[in-house]
Amino acid sequence: MRTRSNSGVRLDYYQRVVHKLILDHQQPVTGLFPASPHNDHAWIRDNLYCILAVWGLSMAFKKIADQDEDRAKTYELEQSCVKLMRGLLMAMMQQKEKVEKFKSTQHPLDALHAKYSSATGRTVVKDDEWGHLQIDSISLYLLILAQMTASGLQIVFSLDEVAFIQNLIFYIESAYCTPDYGIWERGDKTNHGLPELNASSIGMAKAALEAMNELDLFGARGGPSSVIHVLADEAQKCQAVLQSMLPRESNSKELDSGLLSIISYPAFAVDDPQLIAKTRDAIVIKLQGKYGCKRFLRDGHKNPREDPNRLYYEPWELRMFENIECEWPLFFCYLILDYCFQGDKANVSDYTQRLEKIMLRNDDGIKLVPELYAVPADKADLEQHEPGSQDRIPLGRCPFIWAQSLYILGKLLQEGFLAVGELDPLNRRLCSEKKPDVVVQIVILAEDNEIRDKLLEYDLHAQTIAEVAPIEVQPARVLSYLYTYLGRNKKLGLSGRKSRDVGILSTSKLYSLNDRIFAFTPQFSDMKRFYIASDYELMVDILKAEINFLKSSWQNLLGRPLVVLSLNQMYLDQGRIPMAMITTMKKLKSGYINGTRVTLGNLGDFLSTSAITNLSFLGSQEDGYPDKLNPRVQSYLEEHLLKSLSSKASCLARPAAGGGDRARALRRRMSVRGAIRKTRSINVDSETLGMEGEYAGPGKLERKPSWLEVDRASGRSPSPEDARKKFLANEVVYGGTSTTSLGAGTPTIEVTREQTPSPPKEGNSPGAAKAPRARVASESASVYAEQETDELLAALRETESLDEQGDILQYLVDAHGLDFNTGMLDNGRAVTVRELLKALYEKACAQKLWGLVRHTAGMLGKRVEDLAKAVTDLLVRQKQITVGMPPSNEHTITAPLPENELRQLIHLSLRRDKHGNENKKAYGDDESTAMLTQELLVYLAMFIRTEPQLFLEMLRLRVGLIIQVMATELSRTLSCDGEEASEHLLNLSPFEMKNLLYHILSGKEFAINSANSLCIVKEKLDKSKVGRGNFSIVSNKSTRYGKKSQIMLEGQSLQGNIDTAPLGEADRQGQWLRRRRLDGALNRVPRDFYPRVWAVLEKCQGLIIQGKILQPNLTQEMTSGELKFALAVETVLNSIPQPEYRQLVVEALMVLTLVVECKAVGHLGGAITVEHLVHKANQLFLDEQRRVGGDATLCCAKAEAGAGAALLCGGAAGVCQHLYDSAPSGSFGTMTHLARAAAALLLERLPHDAPLECAIT
Repeated sequence: MRTRSNSGVRLDYYQRVVHKLILDHQQPVTGLFPASPHNDHAWIRDNLYCILAVWGLSMAFKKIADQDEDRAKTYELEQSCVKLMRGLLMAMMQQKEKVEKFKSTQHPLDALHAKYSSATGRTVVKDDEWGHLQIDSISLYLLILAQMTASGLQIVFSLDEVAFIQNLIFYIESAYCTPDYGIWERGDKTNHGLPELNASSIGMAKAALEAMNELDLFGARGGPSSVIHVLADEAQKCQAVLQSMLPRESNSKELDSGLLSIISYPAFAVDDPQLIAKTRDAIVIKLQGKYGCKRFLRDGHKNPREDPNRLYYEPWELRMFENIECEWPLFFCYLILDYCFQGDKANVSDYTQRLEKIMLRNDDGIKLVPELYAVPADKADLEQHEPGSQDRIPLGRCPFIWAQSLYILGKLLQEGFLAVGELDPLNRRLCSEKKPDVVVQIVILAEDNEIRDKLLEYDLHAQTIAEVAPIEVQPARVLSYLYTYLGRNKKLGLSGRKSRDVGILSTSKLYSLNDRIFAFTPQFSDMKRFYIASDYELMVDILKAEINFLKSSWQNLLGRPLVVLSLNQMYLDQGRIPMAMITTMKKLKSGYINGTRVTLGNLGDFLSTSAITNLSFLGSQEDGYPDKLNPRVQSYLEEHLLKSLSSKASCLARPAAGGGDRARALRRRMSVRGAIRKTRSINVDSETLGMEGEYAGPGKLERKPSWLEVDRASGRSPSPEDARKKFLANEVVYGGTSTTSLGAGTPTIEVTREQTPSPPKEGNSPGAAKAPRARVASESASVYAEQETDELLAALRETESLDEQGDILQYLVDAHGLDFNTGMLDNGRAVTVRELLKALYEKACAQKLWGLVRHTAGMLGKRVEDLAKAVTDLLVRQKQITVGMPPSNEHTITAPLPENELRQLIHLSLRRDKHGNENKKAYGDDESTAMLTQELLVYLAMFIRTEPQLFLEMLRLRVGLIIQVMATELSRTLSCDGEEASEHLLNLSPFEMKNLLYHILSGKEFAINSANSLCIVKEKLDKSKVGRGNFSIVSNKSTRYGKKSQIMLEGQSLQGNIDTAPLGEADRQGQWLRRRRLDGALNRVPRDFYPRVWAVLEKCQGLIIQGKILQPNLTQEMTSGELKFALAVETVLNSIPQPEYRQLVVEALMVLTLVVECKAVGHLGGAITVEHLVHKANQLFLDEQRRVGGDATLCCAKAEAGAGAALLCGGAAGVCQHLYDSAPSGSFGTMTHLARAAAALLLERLPHDAPLECAIT
């Protein structure tokens, strides 16, 4: 017999080790591994890691198979892997009903079990007796199944099993928004059984989705039916959430060594090399010890101070576990594999030495990896005092097979028996390598020849939809319908894909079906959707954002992305293609747009460079005709060849009315006039925002005519041309677009304008904002009582103005409800108020009357299709959301909700009660603001996807406060009162709204530019006002703000005329007040703010803010970097209603953190009331102002004013406006005064007999 080579002898040794430690324990019937000789439970995760060494060894034998027995060993080892993988598959298939249910509910009790009986494959504990929902273990199964199949193993045998695995893909698709129990099976670290969003689960799911995509489960012998399909967008969502979470593991765990499994082998889920390094370094610095790594900070498992008689911990207990957490050698095994894949030999040998030092030997001399090392109970105090000083003892299972298996893999790699590519046949390790730039292919199709010819005028060549045949172009909703057939299986009772969402990555491919090729237009361009789709400027903006998104997200996909856009009549503006679209198309033609390479061309030219996916799953597989299209799909596709939209505006067509009727109808109309406006709830008053609606000048504000109002002479709104002439004539025109009705007749009606009361009378007494509405409600009720509904309906038929139609319909809805029969007939069918509203909504959309569009959309109960997705996008990136108007009725959303619940919550958040009081819940009667909230949530989600840096240091997005700040900004820049500002806000186009939100989020200074824009605002100049131009938001390049922001003094009408602030240095004034107001409204805090507040709490007996106390025991329960702690601080800060006052409180807290960090004192003493610091600083500021004769001597610092002086200025919470408007730094800065206030506070708290040490810093 030939002698074995050295490598053969060494492999034989590893084979004996694997047999003895691993394969000897494999159950012969099921193929599963029990947890230990005394416990027959088989965990999915542990079983998968156990088998990796067996799989690695089989591949090592395959390479040196120079003798028959080596080939036999290879086969035997491979079949052990197949046996285990099939054992787990059978165990999960017995729970197929759970998979089906979980796709809809994502409920922990509907989850697949995390462990099974190793003897029978059946379940071993009930649904509610274990934290079964562990997405990472199912994902790991799919990932290893994909890798093993790619290496040549045949694990899946039938198409029913393929269908089950396809449904497992749907099971893990929602990982990015499904809280689970995670890799350690405990959820929140207090072990109370609360699931949370875990980065390690999301990363594993992302890796599994990418690995399974387009994988043929029958290997080389398969065909189209055995291929698994994954929508690329699902993996991308996991990727985005993972990027935003790392290096954090979850809300309660600021870091976890389990993340090593996703930044490196086996998942390789992170694409960004810097983020990988940052996460690895954080683990090494914070968690690594002599005996391995801690799982996470304050881990109580097998801790010497853990109470073994109960599973859960009390929150205050967690502090006791600090510095004495158990260390797990398992993580050294992960680090060795990580460095093997990087080719870093120095670190490989370093960690191997560290690991082998702490391994134990059994009787046969085999080195074993123990489960963990714990501190002996009698040495716990010493270890806690000086971490790393005490020897530890091994506890738990030995060998710990999960770790042992990874150790053996590491040895096979180090000794050259395996190459890294063999352990990773799908090349996942290359996903963080730099890739060439993505080129986005763009095709613009014209609906018909007319639009094609219009494009040709601008030298833009487009094909019509008919010309691209045989390629068929369909909207995205068709693709989402087709994907519902994926994974259907009658025998197993599986229904296919539940989610109807298809993202831009999925529509940027071509699809083949038998001999047809389909292209799909992106979901955002689908006109059947929300009203924002009818604003072409916004659509162009979204297109640019999506192209940018493709550039960053297409990196690991095949081919080039292909965006197909179809131009139809809906996009035309008065028969012309809008300039915004033309300029964008010209940019696309140039080859670059916003830094992304693009190529514009014909669809046929891109066939060879685009990815083409085969929709083979649409065949009648189960009926035995795999090549024949499913009959239901066939009929659906025939119905859905592109149809044009037809609008039905017939119900509101008006017959001419007789003269006498006309005057009566006019009176009726005037009595419902303003019905919509009375529902508004946006406050721009001093109480909610802690600011005066900056109303200029003591006299009355003259009412400015608006394009949204009916012209006296003609009874209709002027067209843009008329308005432009008028604008040139008297320079007084106000924002909006043409409201001309589509009807031809224009009866002449006299319309008298209602006068707007002047702001000082309306806005400055306590409760002023609420009083007028209660009055209006009672007045209008008495007027309406006299009304006859049929007269209103006659007026409705007769009026030309869409705004008046809106007011009448608003009254009809309030009085009779949406389903009230109006007595009108449409094709012989009775017409309800709802149908009239629908027709009005469509006309308002067509004419771009955004205020009316938002209001009617709200009344009709419309919701943004992407609302739930938008809210989820924000929540999973660790941003909480509040809806409703502050301060008293905000509703916080902390977990994803279904669309209808979200809509209900938003619309219920401000219902008025029976006595006319508002603010009971978010914005019930105020449909416009409720719609605006939905709209803003969609824009916030767009921004967080494309520009996450805008949201740095923000934890909670308070949409109601953001709306108020937007109205305030308009009020300031347009010098109008609050009611007009909110009217303006609601009339902004979606594009302008998104722009305004962007500027507020980005903190850029912006001005109202004199460019041509829909919303034109021009004022006559007078002494007390500064002129403003048209409404088009532009950022100022300079840091100085170009327009004077006037701080008006509260209580002017009571105090008589107070000298207005001097006009000098106009560009500086108001800048810091505004900055603080914006940061306060956005809840933005300085970097590392929360960990630093944690350090302050360590040194005092609590922090009191707005009467609420932050208890020092929070530091016992939570670590400084924990998200739960940050949210606790945030909740207390949010009880301050005025945003600028909130920012001063944040600045005061920062001063306290500096006191602690500079170790100025050992302890800060009792509880600190932070507001006292702010008011002390205000007092010091006013004293100084009196001394130097500063600006504040005009208000709060008046010598004769005395104690009541604070009332003069109108600053929030009794703090002078001028202090709010001071820069933080400098000798007059807020930090200077706050530091002096802090010094005074410390002086009171220091022991008086101790000598003071002064050091010059």
